[in-house]
Amino acid sequence: CLSPQAFDKTIEKDNSLAVGYFQRGFVHLQLEMYEEALSDYHMAFSHLRENLFIDYKQLGLRHILYAWEVLYSTAAVQCHLQQWQEARVTLEKAVVWRPERRTAILKLALERVQDHLFLEPMLVPLGELFRPQKKEVEQLDSKDFLGKPKVISSIIPNDEYIGFEPLRPQKQGFYEPGANALR
Repeated sequence: CLSPQAFDKTIEKDNSLAVGYFQRGFVHLQLEMYEEALSDYHMAFSHLRENLFIDYKQLGLRHILYAWEVLYSTAAVQCHLQQWQEARVTLEKAVVWRPERRTAILKLALERVQDHLFLEPMLVPLGELFRPQKKEVEQLDSKDFLGKPKVISSIIPNDEYIGFEPLRPQKQGFYEPGANALR
């Protein structure tokens, strides 16, 4: 069972995640929450930041989200809202964003919209989940990048004090360590 709340939590953690809005838009459409779906698809498209696509493989999702798919799904929602003219305009915009200008699917969609027939939205393939790569998960262990502190230079012979002392007034040409520093 798909739940928009699961995607809400994802989007809360990264509100620039275009694919999160895209997937939640699909869920809202399935639940017949058309205004919410339309809003999500608009957010997904805006978070593509004028890129033709975003490849999510680096994040562990074997999916590439294309701008034309987002626009196609937006048109699908507009059909459900009886916004046929807006759906046509959105599909014409999708033609521009289609890679290599292969537009057969979009031409068919334009014909369907012209005949006032609904479109099926695009979706991330079922069963595709975010799964970080094993090597990335292994790197989540805490690492000590600073190492152990050690005395590098001191005017006091055999000084092994590790830490910081507050600044003290110094006599010209002579340094007297505080009692704590000698310990």
